[in-house]
Amino acid sequence: MRWMALCVTVAFGLLGCERSTEADSGAKPGGGAEVKPAPKASKEPIRSLPQVDTSALDDFSEGIWIDMVNELLSPCGEPVSVARCIAENRKCNKCVPAARYVARLVDDGYSRDEIRDIFRVRYGDDTKVEGLTAHDSPLRGSPMAPVTLYEFSDFQCPHCKTAAPMLKKAVEESNGKAKLVFKQYPLPGHPRAREAAKAAVAAQKQGKFWEMHDLLFENQDDLQRANFDDYAKKIGLDLGRFKADMASKETEKKIDADVAEGKKAGVDSTPSIYVNDRQFIFPPDELRDYVREELGQ
Repeated sequence: MRWMALCVTVAFGLLGCERSTEADSGAKPGGGAEVKPAPKASKEPIRSLPQVDTSALDDFSEGIWIDMVNELLSPCGEPVSVARCIAENRKCNKCVPAARYVARLVDDGYSRDEIRDIFRVRYGDDTKVEGLTAHDSPLRGSPMAPVTLYEFSDFQCPHCKTAAPMLKKAVEESNGKAKLVFKQYPLPGHPRAREAAKAAVAAQKQGKFWEMHDLLFENQDDLQRANFDDYAKKIGLDLGRFKADMASKETEKKIDADVAEGKKAGVDSTPSIYVNDRQFIFPPDELRDYVREELGQ
């Protein structure tokens, strides 16, 4: 399904839970200059690339694809188009996945201008987010996986609840090649989100983060402090230690550190997802295809 709210300055947050505070000066991956087209050349446009299956496109859509792959620059920064990069067997291993990506966007009905913007978010020099780290955050998948998904999430946000199984599926179906790093991002407008985040951090200290994560989302309408003890018992936590960790300053600092990292990256809604340090601007159910493209498949 096409992502209707397309704009490079807009991420999944348009259908997510928004942070209703004053504007921050953090990085905005969608801002900046437009995509620079490939230099005009006297050579005829490349109309066919055997490495890219365009059989799903009708004649009109294939024409758009041909125009775009001959216009957009190689993701590796070379001053040649994606199409010429492939046709000339250049060393850039991102060109074939990029051409397939453009074909997918065309098939989904995006316009030429939208494709230029989306392509830039994924491959532009100025759209890579700095400062995202796994550090002491909960991790799902292999630590050595080449593709990293960062999720900034709020346990009271219904869109985060919807995204959670899709993120898990994307990691599981990657055959060990993708990992998910979870970041706490309780929104000010959700009064029970921060306490839920504390419960998750406290469970993490006993090695049961994902079990608590699942319970909190399953019981999103019952995120009262009294219920957290029951959830802790259900997953086998030491209750005394759990309560102490929930009340500790270290837990507060961990949540604050995640929020600060998110603000610096430009997070303004939840869930906000980044793949290999770039903003993911589509619904989470498209993560599987996106991850495969990151892997060059």
